[in-house]
Amino acid sequence: MSAATERSPQGGLPHQGTKLKRHLGPVGLLFTAIGSIIGSGWLFGAYNASQIAGPAAIFSWLIAGLMVMMIGLCYAELGPMFPVSGGVVRYPHLVWGSFASYSLGFITWVSSAAVPAIEVEGALTYATRYAPFTVAQRVSGLTVHTLTPLGLVIAVVLMAVFVVINFYGVRLFAQINNVLVWWKLAIIVLVIATFLIMAFGTTQMGSVKNFTSLGFAPSGASAIFTCIATAGITFSFLGFRQGIELAGETTNPKRNIPFAIIGSLTITAAIYALLQVAFTMGIPEHVLQSSGAWSHLSFTNDAGPLAALATLGGLTWLAYLLYADAIISPLDTGLIYTTIAARVSYAQGRNGNAPRWLARTNRHGVPHWSLFLTFVVGLIMFLPFPSWQQLVGFITSATVLSFGSGPLVVATLRRQMGDRVRPFRLPGGFTIPLIAFYCANLIVFWGGWTVNLKIFITILLGYILLVIFEFTGDRSIKPKLDFKAGALWLIPWLVLVGFQSWLMDPTAHPGLFWWAFLSNAVITVIVFFIALRTHLPLAEVQNYIDDAEEESREEEAELGTV
Repeated sequence: MSAATERSPQGGLPHQGTKLKRHLGPVGLLFTAIGSIIGSGWLFGAYNASQIAGPAAIFSWLIAGLMVMMIGLCYAELGPMFPVSGGVVRYPHLVWGSFASYSLGFITWVSSAAVPAIEVEGALTYATRYAPFTVAQRVSGLTVHTLTPLGLVIAVVLMAVFVVINFYGVRLFAQINNVLVWWKLAIIVLVIATFLIMAFGTTQMGSVKNFTSLGFAPSGASAIFTCIATAGITFSFLGFRQGIELAGETTNPKRNIPFAIIGSLTITAAIYALLQVAFTMGIPEHVLQSSGAWSHLSFTNDAGPLAALATLGGLTWLAYLLYADAIISPLDTGLIYTTIAARVSYAQGRNGNAPRWLARTNRHGVPHWSLFLTFVVGLIMFLPFPSWQQLVGFITSATVLSFGSGPLVVATLRRQMGDRVRPFRLPGGFTIPLIAFYCANLIVFWGGWTVNLKIFITILLGYILLVIFEFTGDRSIKPKLDFKAGALWLIPWLVLVGFQSWLMDPTAHPGLFWWAFLSNAVITVIVFFIALRTHLPLAEVQNYIDDAEEESREEEAELGTV
């Protein structure tokens, strides 16, 4: 099929003007994932987790890393099989068609588009040390830092800078990002090493006694799991997805995608665990004792707990570096997520689930209209959500919910196409996909009903937009909805997850916390096996797969990478 030839109605789009370019090598893809993982989360996560779980929070980081790794491994198998950008959205389309991919893609896109706005706001909150970019206010019992008129102007400028950098191609983006990732890695390693050296070598900071002086797990074992979703821990790992979303723009997908996913999660899990240890040991004894309990732990400047801790230890130079990094790290993550959100809406356009102009690319191989839409939605996010703290739970649960489809796609394709060549194949048959799906359901549950209610309202809004899209414009060029194949497992999944979240909310009904492990297992098994049996017929699945493979081959041939 030539570049100018129209796709079949199922494919939904012509190739012309919809090609991305393969400019990301293995290190570039790995650094993109690491750069997205290490954003603003680590600047707050250790402190938030300590307040919830005490020193036992180190297990929260390790468990969360393992759970996200289970999910990531499923995408490590899918990515090399179908190296197309926007994979989180497009993989469900291959198996269940348009309705399933739209449902999951919409919530993925909303959560992705929100991240640049949050990261900009987080950076400006720290930058308020130097200029009045934000003002502290009490909203629903929380202290939030809302943008001032000056802060809003700077926020719009920063968001525009993200767009400009991305507009000129992923190569420029990768070059800038690689430099920033080295900076972020250097700062976090420096903080860990300095806090540990000070804890062991001076009396200005704490010691290993901090692990037991107020109890190792003062709030019990349940707190270890709760803070995985609520302290920003899972949020701090979600950047691994960039190895999937940019799959269509890497030079050797079979090698680079598993390398980026597994490598980024392994490296950052080790770093985060060490950071939690360093933070726990670095708290001066008098600060810990005056707090009286881990849940009451506070510093002079809670907005920047790591910088406040450095100041208490007499490390003024490190505090200044942390304040600088608190601006640089979030802005780098915002830059990355501007790239990713544009690829998600690009994928929706390629699937035919959204206006086709979203999949058009400029001469640099960038989906520019999707990029501009991401910019507009990001600006809108400043209005209803005034702070990083108010959106972190929403983004975490929404993103993990959308990731839950990946394990189901892996299992379904193994059932339908067990003999198909897989450049990277997970061992154990259906075991890892089933565990990964279970992990996704648990993380969403731990987010709590208050957060999940907003997610389900957002999904309903997405369905309203889908109805409008289906009944407007030229319906002859839109793919069929494949409602039955997607809805038979997706709707029961959303209903069961939502009902369980309401009925067994961890905050409202703490006595039911441990029963949720069993109820989630039941939901996981039921939905898993329904999804495996409600896929599209093999011929239609093969048609979608052939379309995706042809797209990948044409892009490789154009760049001489085949």
